[in-house]
Amino acid sequence: MTQQTRRIFMLRFVATGATLGAISVSAQTSGPRLEESDPQAVTLGYKQDTAKVDAKKYPNHASTQTCANCQLFQGKATDASGGCPLFGAKQVASGGWCSAWNKKAG
Repeated sequence: MTQQTRRIFMLRFVATGATLGAISVSAQTSGPRLEESDPQAVTLGYKQDTAKVDAKKYPNHASTQTCANCQLFQGKATDASGGCPLFGAKQVASGGWCSAWNKKAG
């Protein structure tokens, strides 16, 4: 009976791990959209469209810099939005930009 109990335990353990992994991925790819009026977004100069960044206020900004090619972006380059650790569970636009932009390696 112990062999069967161990097998059931292992199956439940694997199933629980898979479920938790799926929940974690889901949490990173879904959530409320970050609004430009959010206090953290204002602090970092976040814009949902990189073309609308104030060039006088952010002279180091280039139009080729987007959230999708930022090291902090947690989505795929082809995703419309994705997570960013700077904004918690909120989703940033892949075509957006903030002053914390850092070129993705590669």
